[in-house]
Amino acid sequence: MFAIVEIGKKQYFVEKGHSYKVERLSQKTGEITFDKVLLVAGDDKVSLGIPYVKGAKITAQINGEEKASKVLSYKYRRRKKSRRIRGHRQIHTLLKISDIIV
Repeated sequence: MFAIVEIGKKQYFVEKGHSYKVERLSQKTGEITFDKVLLVAGDDKVSLGIPYVKGAKITAQINGEEKASKVLSYKYRRRKKSRRIRGHRQIHTLLKISDIIV
């Protein structure tokens, strides 16, 4: 069974028992429930929401946070002796999908 769920203005294809990296969530630990489910598909049945499937929920376990690799932004102005370098590391929340409820 799989589903498409909206988490933090992004859509993710999720399956039961798999782990995913999503945008940083305000909750740090514990179990969390997502009710913005766009599609649920089982063995031979597909439920499509307009815009969300009624009564469908995804429960997940939060396994912590991790930082992505550093992205460097480099600005250079020729003939001006002006350079600027900035780095950014995005923080992701690690989720393990425990159940898909229809």
